[in-house]
Amino acid sequence: MDLESETHNTNDAGALGATTVEIADRLSNVDTFMMEGNSVPKGTNILKFFFEIGKLKRTPRTGWVRRGIHNPESVSDHMYRMAIMSMFIDESTTRLNRSRCIELALCHDMAECIVGDITPEDNIIKEEKHRLEDGAMCKLRELAGDDVGSRLYELWLEYENQSTPESKFVKELDRFEMISQAYEYEVEIGKPRRLQEFFDSTSGCFKNTTVSSWVSCLHSIRDKLI
Repeated sequence: MDLESETHNTNDAGALGATTVEIADRLSNVDTFMMEGNSVPKGTNILKFFFEIGKLKRTPRTGWVRRGIHNPESVSDHMYRMAIMSMFIDESTTRLNRSRCIELALCHDMAECIVGDITPEDNIIKEEKHRLEDGAMCKLRELAGDDVGSRLYELWLEYENQSTPESKFVKELDRFEMISQAYEYEVEIGKPRRLQEFFDSTSGCFKNTTVSSWVSCLHSIRDKLI
């Protein structure tokens, strides 16, 4: 879901003129931008890229929206905490590349700035979801340029294909961050077990020793809410 229509709540359009989203929309089409009499300076594509990924800050996680959570976390909120979680990797015992895990965490949902947060409830088959997100990442790759753009695309594809130990680890973080957030919302709204379905959907999915220990701790704390 895209919150572009709601950004006027946090921008004084009368005082500032075009909102950040309107600027992003203009920058997403250089031809239109030039037709309006504006010169296109060097580095415009980089700014377009920055504006595109900035939409992740205004894109709420669909699962929480559909369950009536007030002011739910954004996609970027989710990825940021995953990146921080990745910093706790013990490279000496896991043989995981900590820096690569952080990069994967920061890139894995990047396509959602264009296609939105697609969930299983949307009834979009896996192949179609991949096609849509691949197209979005190709656009972002072009905007970011050869070096960084190719790096971002490769990281996204690595996570999408679950082709490395790091991508599998970050997938577990994705699930753990989700149930951690579910627990926080249960506490916030004062309704224990209200979001049990998210915990059920991840049951048996945790294989990494460190993440499994975090999950066990979370369950122990959550059980005290009952």
